[in-house]
Amino acid sequence: MDQSLLLVLVSFAIGIVVGITGMGGGALMTPALVFLGIPPLTAVSSDLVSSAVTKAIGAVEHWRQGSPNLRLAKWLVMGSVPTAFAGAFIIRAVGGEGDAVQTFVRTALGATLLLTAVTYTLRLAIQLRETVRANGKERDPNPPVRPLPTLLVGMIGGLLVGLTSVGSGSLMMVSLLLLYPGMLAARMVGTDLVQSIPLMVAASASHLLVGEVDWGVVIPLIVGGIPGTYVGARIAVRVSEGIVRRGIVIVLSLTALKLLDVPDLVTIAAGVLLVTVGPLVWGLVRRAHGLPMFAGRDGAGLSSRNL
Repeated sequence: MDQSLLLVLVSFAIGIVVGITGMGGGALMTPALVFLGIPPLTAVSSDLVSSAVTKAIGAVEHWRQGSPNLRLAKWLVMGSVPTAFAGAFIIRAVGGEGDAVQTFVRTALGATLLLTAVTYTLRLAIQLRETVRANGKERDPNPPVRPLPTLLVGMIGGLLVGLTSVGSGSLMMVSLLLLYPGMLAARMVGTDLVQSIPLMVAASASHLLVGEVDWGVVIPLIVGGIPGTYVGARIAVRVSEGIVRRGIVIVLSLTALKLLDVPDLVTIAAGVLLVTVGPLVWGLVRRAHGLPMFAGRDGAGLSSRNL
């Protein structure tokens, strides 16, 4: 199959997942590009440029709906833009040239994906807790902004995005949930999307200057990603997000182990444990919060299909 067509199809499929779950596509798209044979630095650089376009579309829609918290987004941007712009320069300074830089990016990507899998699981647990707590209660759409912690979240998230293209829609969202647990989910997603525009532009700019952007990769990613995200958003109400999200955790974990060159036997064992024991553990977490072990509705009518 022609590589451009394959990239369009992969981007379309990942776009559907992004549209359903709201998770940042970089955590899925960048490792997919690496496994398709694209050099790690080229995969990071190209995905950043394409994401700057696709995220802007989502952010515009959220802006029209009035969901972003602009004061919160301002502090995130102040922290994330400088460190995101520094990402490609840090890669060149630390990673060097040739195979060395590719190895450095591959290792950084694997470590970040493993961290993302852990924090994404934490995000699901926090959302589960807050959904149960807020059932039938009014939540504060504009909690007081905590400048310094928010600035720090932006700095760390921006650096990870600049190095690996991963972190804007996953790691930063978890941090925001911890800092602002009472904020409405739609408002938090809108805030993350709005702040991610200058973040992605800054990271893309540095990779355009010193990275390895391949327009033969960027264009198919945009062509497939935009309609995929749209389709995912349209079918989200018919799909159990909880199942998809837990599947993402498994994929991220195994992908991270593969990128870190963990022995295949260990990776297979980890996969078996995640598939067999993981659902049971999550069911026990749900039960601890007064929900049935499997998605459905509890006695109070709380919809738990997406948790």
